Amino acid sequence: MKWILVLIIATCNTLGDVLNTAGMKRQSEVDRLAPRTLLQMVLQIARNPLVLAGLGALAVSFFALLSLLSITTVSFAVPATAVSYLLETLLAKTVLKEEVTWHRWAGAALVSFGVALLEW
Repeated sequence: MKWILVLIIATCNTLGDVLNTAGMKRQSEVDRLAPRTLLQMVLQIARNPLVLAGLGALAVSFFALLSLLSITTVSFAVPATAVSYLLETLLAKTVLKEEVTWHRWAGAALVSFGVALLEW
């Protein structure tokens, strides 16, 4: 059960981050922190389907993490869900068309290798 929850968390966290990034790139840039500007930004975000879907995915991830923490230790749960870093790097490259340097690939691979060590 714990690995199913890890899969749900990693998938939903990755999906949420990618959707939020794609949605926020469509927003206008905040150039000042005046209350009116911030209110306009919040209203734009409330009408942005990508950001709303991203928030929904992150909510599923959060509740799955709570479930995982109820059946295992935090020293397992948090590192195990770090596999989402590799998934996010992959989607940043393929979906968001971001330039991903070999340093970032190496870092994501090292994190994933660390996740694999959790079961040894």
